[in-house]
Amino acid sequence: MNMKKFIWPLIALLMVACGSSKKSTTERYEIPVACAKMPEVYLERMGYTVSFNPKTNIPNWVAWELNTEKLIERESRNDKFVPDPDIPEHLAITTSEYTNSGWDRGHMCPASDNRWHWRAMDESFYMTNICPQNHNLNRGDWKELEEACRRWAATEPVYIVCGPILYKSPKYGHIGKKHQIRVPDAFFKVVLTGIESGKPRAVGFVYKNEAGNYKRDKYVNTIDEVERITSLDFFSALPDKVENAIEATYDLDLWP
Repeated sequence: MNMKKFIWPLIALLMVACGSSKKSTTERYEIPVACAKMPEVYLERMGYTVSFNPKTNIPNWVAWELNTEKLIERESRNDKFVPDPDIPEHLAITTSEYTNSGWDRGHMCPASDNRWHWRAMDESFYMTNICPQNHNLNRGDWKELEEACRRWAATEPVYIVCGPILYKSPKYGHIGKKHQIRVPDAFFKVVLTGIESGKPRAVGFVYKNEAGNYKRDKYVNTIDEVERITSLDFFSALPDKVENAIEATYDLDLWP
């Protein structure tokens, strides 16, 4: 079964009005809707979906569902970063673009969320799932949030969207000898759970792309705030009343 959707050389452009009453026609809660134009190559992988931006050469966003089945560790981490086979060879990002750049190859959808199947693991190392990320952040607070998501998924499925935040005036510029890869100024992650239990809740996080060692309350935000920053509409498949309620506030006590 071919799970990949690809548009090339035509780049899909998405634009809807934020806050519109139009709801998603699918029950895939994790797929966001863009509220502003953005270049996009839309790719469905076994373990995640990515909106890749061929202008910035990093994802616009990456989204996935994490559940108990996907927490089963059948595969080892392979650490084989490879160009995305669905991007034309002359345009594809390679791992060598990051060599001596001073930035980690930071997964958006973590390899550890894809140990349930060899193909999911391999696809997690496609360079379309990678952003330049501060080493301390990648191996520290960002990793700790990834681990927290896996703990939350052990109780009930979680729906996750994450990606880069790009300021109008870039702080870190670009890397890459062949391609201009935009270095994110920050990263976002939003998490939804409680659908199956009938007690939905959601929370958002924003991390600057820099070193730090802080508790999660340093990074926490409402979904509404993350939507304002990213121009993305999250969890639009939910009924309006539910979506509006859970996106306006958060309670970290519900996210141990």
